[in-house]
Amino acid sequence: MKPSLSASNFFILALCFLIIWIPIPLASNRIWAWSMVEFYIIALTIVHLGFCLVRKQLLFTQPWQKYCLLPILFLSLFTLIQWSGLVSSINTVDVFQTKQQLIKTVCFGLFIWLLSVHCISARMLRWVCVAIIVSACIQAFYGSVLNLINLPTSPIFGFIDGDRAKGSFVYQNHFANFLALSISIAFGWLISELKTTRSGRFDFRTFMLGVFETLISSKIILRLAIVIMIIGLILSRSRMGNAGFFTALIVVSLLALLIYRNPPKMLKPLVISIFILDLIIVGSIFGVEKVKQRIEDTSFAAETRDDVVRDSIPIIEQHWLTGNGAGSFYTVFPQYQSVPYSSFYDHAHNEYIQFAVEYGVVVTAILGLWVLYALWLACRTMYLRNNKLYKGIAFGCAMAIVHMLIHCTVDFNLQSPANTLLFLTILTLCWLVRYLPSDNPKKSR
Repeated sequence: MKPSLSASNFFILALCFLIIWIPIPLASNRIWAWSMVEFYIIALTIVHLGFCLVRKQLLFTQPWQKYCLLPILFLSLFTLIQWSGLVSSINTVDVFQTKQQLIKTVCFGLFIWLLSVHCISARMLRWVCVAIIVSACIQAFYGSVLNLINLPTSPIFGFIDGDRAKGSFVYQNHFANFLALSISIAFGWLISELKTTRSGRFDFRTFMLGVFETLISSKIILRLAIVIMIIGLILSRSRMGNAGFFTALIVVSLLALLIYRNPPKMLKPLVISIFILDLIIVGSIFGVEKVKQRIEDTSFAAETRDDVVRDSIPIIEQHWLTGNGAGSFYTVFPQYQSVPYSSFYDHAHNEYIQFAVEYGVVVTAILGLWVLYALWLACRTMYLRNNKLYKGIAFGCAMAIVHMLIHCTVDFNLQSPANTLLFLTILTLCWLVRYLPSDNPKKSR
């Protein structure tokens, strides 16, 4: 039995509220803030279980929901074994941190479960996308205003922002990653609004009218949202945040032109407008040259992130199969640190290395395959489905995944609950756009 429409409306709105809320209290990257999120997700789950019991509804309404959750269930079980020590060869060097990671993983799994079960229509899918965009616009506006008026400390928590926008995040690169993922979804949605009809021959007047219509029509709200978020992204001064985003935009746009059966005729002009209008014109106003200068000034001699990666390799070699325990990088790494660094590293600044240190190579590979399969689903949606909304959101999801794969080589974005929840939402959207029925039965393919 499928969930009732009224119940699903309630749960989706509750999840949308969480998406908007989670970055506000320091990206929920404090125990008190994350505890609030945990209680919220657990409370929603209890309500959902009660609803299933009363309505005699199955826990999974579609077969694909089980497969979507399978890697998270496996990760939760593996972390439980690490924490409990039931298997002598699988344990942790930091019981407290592993316990915290176990609770986080379970709550993330519950969130995916609720989202996959209750997002049952294109309308609800739009609600989720609206929540992502609204959340990012709030962060971008807040971070940009604080940066431009140059306050010495943030007005709420008293953090020093310096010359980089952070929004309500503690770390500017997490802020940049959050915005880049959200821009990807907004851009994909905007693509779904483009016309796909093609004229027999090229008409410059029709072409310019199409460009003008795209930029100033009812789509202007989405377009303005993208501009606001890109301003925040540029003001973050994040090197890989900016480089990863524009690289992902180019890669997925070229990919879409190859696999779209009937690509929107305004896709190329829209991508070009992002570079000309947003990167060059808007970027020049808000200091994109500072980001460029930071990239040019990057030196392996001055950077110590590569030293952290180098010193982490022996840890992986010694515990490549089972890892040292979820959340244990901060505990185990100082024992292998060859020399003191100029900065303090409680994370590896490389998610691939950190996951391998904490969970082992096998579990890291399984999670990596899960992410790549979600990317494959997004590409299949762009190729197979006829629904413009689903194809557009799939484009945005693919772009977000490519960006995250790039950005995670130099940062620890998945250690921030706000970024992790957003990324898991995007991975779930890959499954939803692939398997949700269309509002129009003739386009349910």
